[in-house]
Amino acid sequence: MQGRRNPFVAQEGIPFLIVALVLVWLAWRYLPHVWLPLPAAALIAAFLVFRDPVRAIPSSALGIVSPVDGTIVDVDSISAGTLQGDAHRVVIRIDAMGTYTARSPIEGQVKSLASRAAGQAVDYPTNALWIQTDEGDDVVMSFRGFPFRLAPRSLVGYGERLGQGQRCAYLRLARYVELHLPIASKIVAEKGRTVVAGADLLGTVPHH
Repeated sequence: MQGRRNPFVAQEGIPFLIVALVLVWLAWRYLPHVWLPLPAAALIAAFLVFRDPVRAIPSSALGIVSPVDGTIVDVDSISAGTLQGDAHRVVIRIDAMGTYTARSPIEGQVKSLASRAAGQAVDYPTNALWIQTDEGDDVVMSFRGFPFRLAPRSLVGYGERLGQGQRCAYLRLARYVELHLPIASKIVAEKGRTVVAGADLLGTVPHH
C-alpha cells in the first residue's frame, strides 16, 4: 500500500513551497538578477526538506520496514519494552534531507497507548505509534530529539488500519526514531547501515 499520496512533497510543506516560489518570482521581476539565487536556494531547500517520494514497498507479509530514511545507530534487546517486556530495539538517526513522511513499519491496526496506560503506573512515550498485527504482535514506534517542541504529526487515528510502508506521520524536526519489536522477531538490521523509508527490511515478526 502506498498510503495517502502526495504530489511531490508532503502536503504540510506546500505553503512553504508557494512562498518560496513567490519570492523567486518577485526577485526575478523586481530585483537585479544577482539576488535571484537566494530565493531559488530557499525553494530548493524547501523541496529537499518536504520531499515525499513514492517508494517500492517489499512484498514481505510479516516484514518490518524502516519507517524513515536514516542510519541505524543501535540494535539490541531490552527487558522493558514499551508493551512486550522483553523486546528488540532498533534506533535510527533520521536523515535531515530524507523523506519528510514516516511510514508504518508493518501492517496492522493503530492502538492507543493511553488506553493501555489507564490504571497502570507505566510511563508510556507520548510521541509514539502502537501498531498491532492481525496475529497479535505489537510494534511500537516512538520519536525523540525534536527541537522547538515541534513533535511529529500523526496522519492516522486509533482504530485505523495501516499497510506495510504506508504513510503515517510527518516527521517535522524529529532526529531519532526508536522501534520496539517482539522478542521472537528475526532481526536483520545492523548498526551503521543506511536505510530507506518503506523499502528496506529491518526484520520479520514471528509466524504464528
